[in-house]
Amino acid sequence: MKKDDCIFCKLANGDIPTNTIYEDDDFRVFLDAAPVTRGHCLIVPKEHFDSLEQLDDKVAAKVMPLARKMMKLLKDKLGWDGFNIIQNNGKVAGQTVFHFHTHLIPRYNDDGQDLVMKPMPLKDGDIETVLNEII
Repeated sequence: MKKDDCIFCKLANGDIPTNTIYEDDDFRVFLDAAPVTRGHCLIVPKEHFDSLEQLDDKVAAKVMPLARKMMKLLKDKLGWDGFNIIQNNGKVAGQTVFHFHTHLIPRYNDDGQDLVMKPMPLKDGDIETVLNEII
C-alpha cells in the first residue's frame, strides 16, 4: 500500500524520477539526493511502512540480501574501502523521512566522515541490570 503524502512512496514507485541503480517488484535502490559519500544510496520498499517496527516480515527478509547484492555492485564499480549499512528508526535516531529505508554508504580512506559510535561509560553491573530488564 502506498501513502499519498509520502515522498519516498513517490520515489520508490517512480512517480518522481530518481537516480535508480536497481529495481524489482518490491524495492527501488537509488542514489541519495544528499549523499555523505560517493555512491551513498537508499534501499526503499515500494510499499509504505513508517519504520522497521511496522515492516512486513516478508519485505524485511529481503532487505539484507539486497543490501549485500548492492554492496558487491558498489564495490565492483566504485572500489570502496569499507561500508556502512544504516537504518534509522525515530527522530532521535536520525530518521527524517518516515518511510522505512536503508542507507548503503560506501566508505573511502580519508572520506572525512565519522560514522563510528562512541561507547557509553559503564558502571559495575550496568550490563547485568539491562539484561535482567530484558529477559
